[in-house]
Amino acid sequence: MNKNLMPTKLRSGDEVIVIAGKDIGKKGTLREIVRDKNKAIVTGINMVKKHTKPNPEMGITGGVVEQEAAISLSNLAIWNPKNKSKDKISYSKNDDGKKIRLFKSSGAEIK
Repeated sequence: MNKNLMPTKLRSGDEVIVIAGKDIGKKGTLREIVRDKNKAIVTGINMVKKHTKPNPEMGITGGVVEQEAAISLSNLAIWNPKNKSKDKISYSKNDDGKKIRLFKSSGAEIK
């Protein structure tokens, strides 16, 4: 097991903003987290061009395809739509005793 894994409070489906790198200031939805590499894939962020070979058996036409590449978790922050700014995440328990995530600045629950 890799001891250098960065703990993250982000989850798939969260609205995030890029806080460092070439796409700084862009917002997107977190699609996937790659835990063993401390990276995440965000829709519309860190787009790269991938050259693909044609494969008639699979129905793939060759050419240049643009797709999302992984971005480091340290370059992402959760987006708070009420404050229209980046925010931090805190945890609390609701009335049922279930653990929920909250925005630190406003205390509102993260959906």
